[in-house]
Amino acid sequence: MGEREIERMAPMAARYRRPDWVRRINAMGESLGGGVEGARRMVSLDADAMLEAAERSLGGGAFGDFGDPHWRRRYRALVAAFEARPLNVVGRLMTRQEILRALRTRLRLARAWDANPRLADEPIVAPIIVTGPARSGTTITFELLWLDPDLRGPTAADALHPVLAATSPASAAIAAAGTHMGGTRTAGPRPDGTDHDGPELAARLAMSECEQEFWADVQPEFAAIHELRSDLPVECVTLTQPSFCGGHWAMVGAGAMEMDVVENYAFEKRFLQTLQHGEPKQTWLLKTPGHIMTIDLVFATFPDAWVVQTHRDPVKTMPSTVSTTAMVQWLRCDEVDLPTSVRMINGAFSFGLNSVAERRARGELPKRFVDVHFQSLLRDPVATMRTAYEGMGRDFTAEHADRIRTYLAEKPRGKFGVHKYTPEEWGFTREELRQSLAPYVAHFGIELED
Repeated sequence: MGEREIERMAPMAARYRRPDWVRRINAMGESLGGGVEGARRMVSLDADAMLEAAERSLGGGAFGDFGDPHWRRRYRALVAAFEARPLNVVGRLMTRQEILRALRTRLRLARAWDANPRLADEPIVAPIIVTGPARSGTTITFELLWLDPDLRGPTAADALHPVLAATSPASAAIAAAGTHMGGTRTAGPRPDGTDHDGPELAARLAMSECEQEFWADVQPEFAAIHELRSDLPVECVTLTQPSFCGGHWAMVGAGAMEMDVVENYAFEKRFLQTLQHGEPKQTWLLKTPGHIMTIDLVFATFPDAWVVQTHRDPVKTMPSTVSTTAMVQWLRCDEVDLPTSVRMINGAFSFGLNSVAERRARGELPKRFVDVHFQSLLRDPVATMRTAYEGMGRDFTAEHADRIRTYLAEKPRGKFGVHKYTPEEWGFTREELRQSLAPYVAHFGIELED
């Protein structure tokens, strides 16, 4: 991390031009006083009003706490954190929609558990969890694993608008009152056309699409950084939005929120238990880069999990993590604190990656890791996946290999543009990155790219 480079970083407004429609909507705040106050008057983030609206949308009545008696306090702290940020009009609209949708999902989950306490007995057996720094191949590894019909990765439609199977006459009545609550769940359509849901799938995909693909509408360059689609598997940070204490909210800019990583993992497990209830059992497939910093909680929550750790030269991954985080915040806010992001991301990932390397070397972590190197994945993705499966003791089929080849042929690298960057553009120097992550690079034999 170079202090000189940090001082010289260009602000986001100098890097990206907002589309005209975004600029015009944001300018509408000028009619109500301008600036942050104008945006606040245009789009309300009143915590009480949003909670009441979510409850009314589900027919009102009583809602349990879904195993967390403190969630309302954290929800209010989260809203207060957003109110303290200088969100623009579009940013406030995006945030309001996400909060309302997350509230509805949480309330529906609470009612499902109130109706059927046996959901707590659902076993989550040996999930496969992908983690590693951004740009190290986490997303493509996740998607190639997801092509295995024996694995179930939650799609955006699952996470944002889940189908919760009716568990009693009472919950059947609740399902009738709420949108898309009854019926049979599947993981949504895969690239080969299998695993289709009922007639409601199109509606759930459409509701998810308006949210997932909107990010690239707000700033088209986002598509080259990360593809969001309603029918693709999503990260744990998306699945756990209704905990109101997880990484999604911190990533999009609620810096002063009340984090609770223990409860966030507990929420994720309860959500997965609810989704799989009454369904043929599949192995869960999950992913988020941040798991590398909380690896002990991963194994505390899922003791028999397999962790697929992806690796790449830090000179490529660390700047990309900063640029991605900055872009996500820029979608909602005209002021992005780049120096703070650089320092926080450098500190967190340097500690997490080095610590896991050292603890794995000392045998202090469960021997339930398999490693996927980015350069190996580029050279021979099928062979790389086969090796990963061998490490987990799972069968890698010829059908899965064919699906991988087909999927990659239809999704070439750079399909939505190339995300170009240098370390110096995002506050780093090559030398300092190599030095700060030397234990990680040495332990895993990371192939350097320049």
